[in-house]
Amino acid sequence: MAVGNAPGESCQPHASPRFLLAPLLGWPRDDLSRLQQINAHAQYLAYWLKEVVEPNLRPLTAATYETTVRLHIVPFLGSKRLDRLTVQDMRAWLNKLADTCQCCAQGKDARRPEERRRCCTKGKCCGRTLSKRSVNDARTVLRSALTNAMVEERISKNVAQLVKVQRARRRRPDPWSVEEACAFLENAQMWRDYLYPAYVLILVLGLRKGEVLGLTWADVNLDSGELQIRHQLQRVRRRLLHTDTAKTEASGAVLPLPDVCLAALRLRQKEQQAAKERAGDLWTESDLVFTTRYGTPVEPRDFTREFDRRCERAGVRRIRVHDTRHTCASLFAALDVHPRIAMQILRHSEIAVTMEVYTHVPSADTRRALRKLGEALGGGSQTKGEKGQHGGGHGRPSRVIAVAVLRCCTHDKGHLRCSVSGL
Repeated sequence: MAVGNAPGESCQPHASPRFLLAPLLGWPRDDLSRLQQINAHAQYLAYWLKEVVEPNLRPLTAATYETTVRLHIVPFLGSKRLDRLTVQDMRAWLNKLADTCQCCAQGKDARRPEERRRCCTKGKCCGRTLSKRSVNDARTVLRSALTNAMVEERISKNVAQLVKVQRARRRRPDPWSVEEACAFLENAQMWRDYLYPAYVLILVLGLRKGEVLGLTWADVNLDSGELQIRHQLQRVRRRLLHTDTAKTEASGAVLPLPDVCLAALRLRQKEQQAAKERAGDLWTESDLVFTTRYGTPVEPRDFTREFDRRCERAGVRRIRVHDTRHTCASLFAALDVHPRIAMQILRHSEIAVTMEVYTHVPSADTRRALRKLGEALGGGSQTKGEKGQHGGGHGRPSRVIAVAVLRCCTHDKGHLRCSVSGL
């Protein structure tokens, strides 16, 4: 369901591949002389995006593929025939893509007002090249397109698959500690932030941003204390889409709601009803749980901005919204929750995704092993007091600290209060 469309946006269901490829290359649609020069490879990519990618992938994924083709594949390989691509072409393309300044290639600085231009148009290249992971993603998109070309018997081999690339190292997230998470929630509750219940859901249940913004009251059962993830709210190609499918099949699970989540959702229900009465005729009716003061959906970018502002006001480290899922997962790991249970709560499609987070969290056994190694290498002369200070002996174990996530918010006479006392 499209919540909002861009002005003047139209649909061309029977447009030819050449007509569709014009905006990918930044050409005007009526420039027939240039459209006639488009080669078979570029025509195939336009056909693949329209007939294969868009009908079978989620809107945001399809938009990402289109952007990759438009910016990183067609400008470099658009002059090559599909059946004459070689492994050497792939290597040259990947190397050139990694070395190309995207500000120069896309004319980012040139599109700025003349008084605000500061780098590439003034002969001072900023050198904004793609990361290794982005280059690998571009290869993955082209490999997928060529795989489909093999299925359709357009080519005999997939040259993108024959090229070996170095695997990009993933950025290891640095999630919040329990104290930081509680300070964040305390500040949001104290200032009566209307997104406070959303923050509770993303920290306690690990909901994704699109899932929490697309949540409807039909998905929430306050009586039985259950929540079902069935929708996502995303802005794709200047359109706000409220999709009826979760990110993965596992994402659509039914989750039990802890008391803190129930209290937060009941608070949100009362606040939304009060906002509806204040707005009067200006209210836009929808079943969404999180809306603006006039009932319209909360923009994903606005949610990110509010989250960043709340981090600053609460005095905690600024992390990505998605890193709150890693915070939730790392606390489960510190609690020694079985990975399969954590996988069900976080709704990961594969156990490997959960284990990637678990392996980043040092367990009690890991700490003991390293402490023994340190003692064997000359650290055995520490006093008992020093051992206590550094986590040995009767120091506070990480497991006890992590328990605070289960009781960091308590219901006290209708008010929500964060606490880590008694640990």
